[in-house]
Amino acid sequence: MSNSSRPVAISGFSEIAARYRFVLCDIWGVLHNGVKGYPAAAAALMRYREGGGRVVLITNAPRPRRQIAEMLDRFKVDASAYDDLVTSGEVARVFLQKRPEAKIFHLGPDRDRPIYDGLPNRIVDEADADFIACTGLFDDTIETPDDYADQLARLAKRGLPMLCMNPDKVVERGGQLIWCAGALADVYEALGGSTVTIGKPFAPIYEMALERFATIAGAPVDKSLVLAIGDSAPTDLRGARDQGIDALFVTGGIHIGEFGEHGGTDAGAVGDFLAASGLGARAFIDYLKW
Repeated sequence: MSNSSRPVAISGFSEIAARYRFVLCDIWGVLHNGVKGYPAAAAALMRYREGGGRVVLITNAPRPRRQIAEMLDRFKVDASAYDDLVTSGEVARVFLQKRPEAKIFHLGPDRDRPIYDGLPNRIVDEADADFIACTGLFDDTIETPDDYADQLARLAKRGLPMLCMNPDKVVERGGQLIWCAGALADVYEALGGSTVTIGKPFAPIYEMALERFATIAGAPVDKSLVLAIGDSAPTDLRGARDQGIDALFVTGGIHIGEFGEHGGTDAGAVGDFLAASGLGARAFIDYLKW
């Protein structure tokens, strides 16, 4: 594998695209920032597909595929930029389908509730639950994990396991960092609670994505021909490393503040950050573009 803590700087995806036949591309932080889409990033994926490459979007969003596709439409990310997409919500549904008797307390915003549509599980109040399904904070515009300390301590004392459907701790939304389900799972574990986390960097979401590639290609894919693109070291880069997949690090996302006044374009600062994280990448770019 050619990932390195001292990756090469590239100015455009076209510089390395020909080495790969398949791309696993993150969504939030690469194709949009929660407020606006990145047209150059979508155009880069379209150019890659025009050259014969195949793209599966991979996201820690705890929602059905349909909702994410609709969101991408709103951000002007044309469907021709990708072949398929995989969400952590889809992987979580598989997990819950295997536990049909579990009574679930939904911890997260109402917009995530469609992930349970068609599942056999009952959604109940906290007092009646034997399982927590966490998709995020109830209101991530004003709340922080500290606001959940008492509730999580109460749930942990009861011994309720938590399914965390989004390992992200924070995402960028229009220049602000917003807390996610992964941060609540960290608090729950610190309180002695048991957690199961679904999504990047864990294997099941990659297995589902690689199965989608195999369906598209008509045969299992060689991981040496796969490139993962993402902006998060703990999820995108760690997941790529654990799967033996090359990574392109988009430095203009959630870690941009780590790289000083030159943002994500300083090779030394990027290398120091990756080395300190124990991670690497094949290359880095400030924002995805062709």
